[in-house]
Formats: sequence, C-alpha cells, structure tokens
Amino acid sequence: MADIHEIGSLGVKRTTLNNGTSMPIFGLGTFRIDDGSAVDIAVESAITTGYTLIDTAMIYRNETELGVALQRCYQKYGDVLDRSKLFITTKVYTGDQGYEPALKAFEISLEKLNCGYIDLYLIHWPGVSGLEKDDPKNREIRTETWRALEKLYADGKVKAIGVSNYTVTHLQEMETYATVLPAVNQVELHPWLPQVELRAYCEQKGIHVQAYTSLARGELFTEPTVVEIAAKHDKTPSQILLKWAVQQGISVIPKSKDPGRIRDNANIFDFDLPANDMEMLNSLGKDYRTRWDSTTVA
Repeated sequence: MADIHEIGSLGVKRTTLNNGTSMPIFGLGTFRIDDGSAVDIAVESAITTGYTLIDTAMIYRNETELGVALQRCYQKYGDVLDRSKLFITTKVYTGDQGYEPALKAFEISLEKLNCGYIDLYLIHWPGVSGLEKDDPKNREIRTETWRALEKLYADGKVKAIGVSNYTVTHLQEMETYATVLPAVNQVELHPWLPQVELRAYCEQKGIHVQAYTSLARGELFTEPTVVEIAAKHDKTPSQILLKWAVQQGISVIPKSKDPGRIRDNANIFDFDLPANDMEMLNSLGKDYRTRWDSTTVA
C-alpha cells in the first residue's frame, strides 16, 4: 500500500450544507462491497489516496466491516488520520421506517460503524418496506421517520440529516411537516438522467444534491459523446462523468473496491471541462434510470 497522502490533498472542494456543516463533494461509495477483506482494501485505498467521505447504508450490510476497516486505518495512520478528518454517511433502511424503529436503527448503525457520531444520516427511500408504492401510509410513516432524524440532529448525534431518492413532490410535502429541511438529497444522477427539475428545486430550497450511480453502471462508458470528450482531455469516461457532476457543484460517491479505479476516479481535480463539452454532455439527457424509480411512491 502506498504511503498515505495528506488528508484533503486531492484538492476536493467542500460544500457548506444548509445547517453550516462542511461536506466534501467527492467520496467513496460502498454499495455491494460487503466482504470484509474487500472493504478493508477499498477503505484503505480511498484514505491513502486522500478521500475523506465514505458513504454506506444499513441495507449495504457492511457497516460492521467498515467500522473495523476505519479502526485499522486510525491505528495505522494515526499520526495524520483521526475521526474528525472523515465524513461518514449512512442511511435508514426502508424496513426501519417510523419513529421508534428509526431511532433504534440509528443506534445499531452507530455501534456497527464504531465512529462516535454520524456526519450525515439519510432516509434511504420514501417508501416503506411491506407497503405498496401507492399506499398513503408511506407518507404517514416517513413523516415519523423524519421526526426521528430531527431528534437525532437536535441531540447532536448527527451533524446533518437528509433524504435519498426523494422527488420534488416528496420534498414539497416535507415543507408541511419538517421543522428542519433536509441538508442533502442523494439521487441517481448522470448525463442520461440529469434531474434538471429536481436540482432546480433543491437549489431554490438550499438542499444539496448528491449523485449516486454517476457512471450509469458503466453504460455511459461507450456513449460516443463521452468517449470523444474523454479522448480530447486524455481522461477516462468515468473521470469525465464525475467531473461533469462536480463541476456543477453536485457531490459524487463513485463505488469501487479496486485500488486502481479508486485512485483513477479521484484524478479529476487537475482539469475543467469547457462550456462546449458541458453542453454536449447536458444534451444527452433522456430520463434514463439504471436503478430504482421513486416517482410512483405516494
């Protein structure tokens, strides 16, 4: 393993969330990385590269492994790394929606991650496990879940709270019951799914948009426009796609367990895309989802 880079040395910009919390706009996603050794390799590779944001969720089933990997990194790189240097995100599983279940789920996640506090805690999905998408109880129960997150925030157990996969409709609804508006909305977002209306609404309300599946599960790697722009800048398609997002102030959490890809994904802070390249990428929008569609969740 290479020597650890200075924490923050990647040149990753930070965004200030609507409650004043500072968050890196680039981090490591860990979806489907649940083997202990793979988690160890991914986390250490990310940290030694200079990553400071790590994103997980209860449903990823890797919080325990992440907690172990982080403790090993603290021990190994303790002269330059401690908990305060990192930004940890996790999420409430759909099966743990509701006031008391969400509070309990948080404590379980916190214990597994063994990190003292959570920087960002999200409701993972607007729907509730076991309910049909059009069941009006979804709204009732996620309202109670948000009340639980507000308590965690008020109690100082989390630095910021937010949501994931929420549409404009879900966010507008929150204005009728939320005391604290979400700091972040994490959604699938890439040139094929630019989420223009959602981004405009979030910007108006001061909600930061964070992208997952920024690479469209690799399907965008062969998109001719992406290939052309990558060749012009001597970059990979993944680097172009990640740069397209962060250049617009959208934070990204690309997933990988391969040390080489983790390093390559981070190599996006030494160039900018000119306006014509951005326009070409923006023109690719076609409302194409590679993951889940929450637009039909009541």
